[in-house]
Amino acid sequence: MELELINVPEPFATLTVTFFERQTQATLTVPVTRMVNQHVVRVAFNPMDLQFEQGGRRDFSWELYLNVAQSTMHGVIQIESEALSDRWQTSQTSSCQLRCDAAGMAILNSHTHQSATEVQVTAINLVDDQLQVVGTRQVNPEPLVQQRLVLKDKSDQHVIVGPVVQDTRQGLVTLSLPLAELPLDTPQVLYIRTTVGEETVERRVVLARSLAGQTTELVTHQHRLVMLDKRFDNALLVTASVAPSLPQRVVNAVGQLRQVVKWVAQLADKVNLTYLSRLFRHGHTPYERPTLIFESFGGRQVSDSPYAIYRLFTRLYPEFNCVWSINRSQRHFCRQHDIPYVIRRTTRWVRLLGKASFWISNARFPLWIKKPDYLTYIQTWHGTPLKKLGLDIEKVTMPGTTTARYHANFVKEANRWDALISPNDYSTQVFRTAFGFNNQILKVGYPRNDALVNSTPAEITALKRKLGIPLDKRVVLYAPTYRDNQFAEKGKYTFDLPFSLAEFQQRFGKDTVLILRMHYLIANTLDIRGYEGVVFDFSRHPNISELYLVSDLLITDYSSVFFDYAYLKRPILFYPYDYQVYKDELRGFYLNYETELPGEIAHDESQLLSLISQKLATPDMSHDARFMAFYRRFCAIDDGQSSWKVVAYILQQIENHG
Repeated sequence: MELELINVPEPFATLTVTFFERQTQATLTVPVTRMVNQHVVRVAFNPMDLQFEQGGRRDFSWELYLNVAQSTMHGVIQIESEALSDRWQTSQTSSCQLRCDAAGMAILNSHTHQSATEVQVTAINLVDDQLQVVGTRQVNPEPLVQQRLVLKDKSDQHVIVGPVVQDTRQGLVTLSLPLAELPLDTPQVLYIRTTVGEETVERRVVLARSLAGQTTELVTHQHRLVMLDKRFDNALLVTASVAPSLPQRVVNAVGQLRQVVKWVAQLADKVNLTYLSRLFRHGHTPYERPTLIFESFGGRQVSDSPYAIYRLFTRLYPEFNCVWSINRSQRHFCRQHDIPYVIRRTTRWVRLLGKASFWISNARFPLWIKKPDYLTYIQTWHGTPLKKLGLDIEKVTMPGTTTARYHANFVKEANRWDALISPNDYSTQVFRTAFGFNNQILKVGYPRNDALVNSTPAEITALKRKLGIPLDKRVVLYAPTYRDNQFAEKGKYTFDLPFSLAEFQQRFGKDTVLILRMHYLIANTLDIRGYEGVVFDFSRHPNISELYLVSDLLITDYSSVFFDYAYLKRPILFYPYDYQVYKDELRGFYLNYETELPGEIAHDESQLLSLISQKLATPDMSHDARFMAFYRRFCAIDDGQSSWKVVAYILQQIENHG
C-alpha cells in the first residue's frame, strides 16, 4: 500500500502505520518499508493479520493511522483516502477492500467465512456473440490459471464449458464463452472453473452491483436472443430464445408504442409538476379552522404511524379538519372507511397543503413543495434504523440520483421538519447525525406500535378471521427489505424468494402457514399459485402491525421490522443470504449484525428451515437474556400511549398559535 505524505511534519526519525479495528479496538502496527520518493512511502502488511476469531465475527473494519516519530515529539495522523479498490481475495474464503468513509478517512474492510462456492466478478457483458466476464486475476498469493467459464442448467445435466481464453489487462482478467451452443429456453447458471495451485475448483459467479450499464441483451448471428439476469442470491442467469419473428416484432412495436404513450404521460406529469410548483410559490393564507394533512409512504398507503395518530385524533376531536393525501389507488379504501381525502398532484391538493396547519407524514414530501411558515410539519418516520440512513450512506446506488445530491436533498428536507418522532435513545442519536437534524425530537415511541402493546387475544383471533388465516395453525411471517442494487427502474425494485415454497409446504404445511410481506417498493408480484391455504401474500396489506399480531415467528434480513416485532417478545430469525454483498456494496449497518441482533442467523436455506422448527417450539422470548437485553434497549417505551402523546403535542401547538 502506497501513501502520499501531504503536510506531514519533517524531518521524521521513523514512520509506522497502525491499523485500528472499530468494533473490537484491536490494533496492528507495521513499519514503513520503503521511501518511493520524498513524498510517497510504501507499507507492506499481511492481510491475513487483519482477520482473527472473536465471538464468531466475520467482518472487520480497520481505520489507518500514520505514526510520526521525531527527535522531540511523536504524532498520530489519521490517513485520508479517496480511493475505492476492487475487492482482492486473500484466500478462497476471505478478502479485503480499501474504501473511504463519509468523512473521507481510509477504511480497510476485511471479510472472513465467505462462501467457498461463490466468486464475485467486476462486470459481465454480451459482446460479439460471446459472454464476457471481467474479474480478479489472482487469489493471494497464487495466480489463477486455466480459468474458464461454465454454464449449467438447474439440474446440472447440461454443461457448457468455454475454452481457456484470458485477456489480462489493468490487473483484471477477461474470460469469454461463445454463445452458439446455448440451449433454447433453459436458464443457465454461470460458474468459473479455476486452477489454484494444484487444485481445480468450480464456483458460482455472483455480481454485487446491479446490471445497469452492462449489455444484457444480444441477438446473435444465429438469430438467437440471449439475455442476462440476476437471481435473488446475485447469481447470474443466461437464457437464449429464438429472436422475434416479423409478427412478434409487430407485437413488440405495439409494446413500444405503449412505452411512448407512457413517456408522453411522464412528460405531461412533469409539466403538471411545474404548474403545481408555481402555485405553491404564489403563497396562501391558512384556514381559520385547524387543518391537518396526513400522508403515508408518499400517498401509496393509508397506514403506519400517521394513521394511528389520525384515528385517535378524529375520535377525540372530530371537529378539526383532517384530510388524507393519497394516490388514486387509495380512493376505495378511504371511501370504504369514510376518510376525507385529496388526490396528490392536483390543484386542490396544492391548496390544501398550502393552507393547512399541520403536515403529518412518515416519509419525505418532494422539495418543490413549499412549506409555509405558519405550518407545523411532524415527521413520524417509519422504523428504527438498522441500515445506514441519509448522510451516513457513503455510496448511494439508487437510480436517478448521485451521492452528493441525495445527501444535500436529505438534509434540506429534514430541516423542514418541525418535530421528528423517535422510538428510543439509539434512534434519536442516529437521526441527529444521519439527517443533519437540528429541530425538536419527540421521544415518545412510534404510534403504530400502540396496537402491539394494547391488543388482546380476542382481537388477535378476530384479525386472523378477517385475514382468512386458519385459527388452528401457527403463522410464520417473512418480511424482507428491498435491495438497492436490484432496481428495475427508478422507484421500483425486484425480488425473488430465496427459499423454496415447496420445501416449506412439505415440512410445515400441515400445521403452519407462511405470510409474505414484501417492501412497498418491490415492483413484481410473487407467484404463489399451487400453495393456496399454506402461503398468503399480504404485501399490499396496509397495516403491517396486524401481520405482526397474527404471527408466531418473524423471518427477516435487513429490514427494520424486527425492532417493532420485538415488542411482542416472540422469536425472530434472520436470513441474510447475501450478507457480504449487502453489507459492503450497499448501505452498511449501524448495529453489529453478527452480535447485536435479537435472534439467530441462518446463512442458507437448510439452516433456515431447521431454525424455523426450533423457534416455533419456543414462542415466548421473555426468558431469553439476549433477547430481553435488546428489548430493554429498543422497546423500553412500551406504554401503548405514543399516539396520545403526539395528539397532545398537536393540541399544544394549536393552543399556542391561537
